[in-house]
Amino acid sequence: MSETTASGVRGISAASAFAGMRNVAPVRFRAGCPDCRGAFELAASALRLAIGASSRTTFYSFTCPDCGAAVRKPAGERIVELLTGGGVRTLRLHAP
Repeated sequence: MSETTASGVRGISAASAFAGMRNVAPVRFRAGCPDCRGAFELAASALRLAIGASSRTTFYSFTCPDCGAAVRKPAGERIVELLTGGGVRTLRLHAP
């Protein structure tokens, strides 16, 4: 299932690489609520990421499944990378 590229290096096509995959487990993120101190896992669809011009305006948010509180937490570079890689919807904030 390999193919030869123009440089003569043998590779594998994307179709061949993913041919055996049947089901991929959805990404889950561990989170905690500062109000009720609950700890839980959330699907990517339960989180929102806002990327601003500074660290003060870059954050992620979710609703606590235990108490219903709206939670907003700062997101550093690593958190942004993990959330975007895991399929969390992202909003880019523009400075006025």
